Amino acid sequence: MGRGMRKYLGVGFVVVAATSSGCDQKVESNSVAAPQVNPKKLEAFIEKVVERQVFVEGGKYLMGDFGAEYGLEGIHYDANVNSKPLHEVELSSFSMSKFKVTNEEYGFYLMANQLPLVEGEGVDYKRFMLMRSEQKLPAHVDWHEAERYCSWLGTVSGLPFSLPTEAQWEYAARSRGQFLAVATDDGTYKITDELYNRDGSGGPQGINISTTRDRKEFVKAMGWKVDSLISLPVDQYPPNPLGMYAMSDNGFEWVSDWYDPDYYRTSPVLNPQGPTAPVYKGEETGNRYAKVMRGVEVADARWGGGFNVRRRYSPPDATTKNLFRDKDIRIITDKTARCVINSPVPVSRG
Repeated sequence: MGRGMRKYLGVGFVVVAATSSGCDQKVESNSVAAPQVNPKKLEAFIEKVVERQVFVEGGKYLMGDFGAEYGLEGIHYDANVNSKPLHEVELSSFSMSKFKVTNEEYGFYLMANQLPLVEGEGVDYKRFMLMRSEQKLPAHVDWHEAERYCSWLGTVSGLPFSLPTEAQWEYAARSRGQFLAVATDDGTYKITDELYNRDGSGGPQGINISTTRDRKEFVKAMGWKVDSLISLPVDQYPPNPLGMYAMSDNGFEWVSDWYDPDYYRTSPVLNPQGPTAPVYKGEETGNRYAKVMRGVEVADARWGGGFNVRRRYSPPDATTKNLFRDKDIRIITDKTARCVINSPVPVSRG
């Protein structure tokens, strides 16, 4: 990309450009260096992360697109077949972060382990760095980075942190498996009825989920000069009834599972973990095996849709086919994560 390495003084870590190769990828949980941080600061960080966990009591639920059978409209919430069939799942209790991993949290992890911030190749550099500069915005990462962060939390805390399974993610988004199509405070989309102006300005504002206008106004309030849409703070809108924020908005979220479009047909009932080995790759993934992502980058309240049940996927290194150059590029500005603690009882520090 011709930039080499750049210092990002606002947070104090090095930015390096990502590279990708054309071979099939292996997913490994690479260890990181021993923390290079004051023990008291590390303990304070861990306490803050643990305090943000919401205990999710386990139970049974029907996973998948429930719209036709149990939705208010009696129609499917997702046009894709990979969210079907509806199938029973039983989960053990766990805890999940109420927020997506923030820039503040991810920046601390990078600093503590003397790791660089890896820039997405082919992204709008200015947009990428603006989104990194605000502490309460979600951190944008590939699957490897998300998995390493959650694993590191487990190492330094002694608690069983990990990325959530796809079944855990949907169970939490639907507030313990209720028939809720979207993870807002009441399971519906609420926006104002303001109209767009002729010049394209104005339009509806979000009440319990974001709109394009909200994102444009956030950029303006921050004094940023950028045309593309920017993420919003992780606590911008009310949580779902369980206490989870922005699971249907503000960025796709990585889960631990390998992607298999037919997995729901063979999924075990008890604590499904996804396929035991990579299954699916296609032209749209650059012939690379894919991991599951849940949620959505930007919700469209006017269209609606059941983002609690929709499944998306991407190679774990977040590469995608570049139609204009004979190489893949790494796109992470739409990808986020949150961690779980796989403990059957609530956890605390102290």
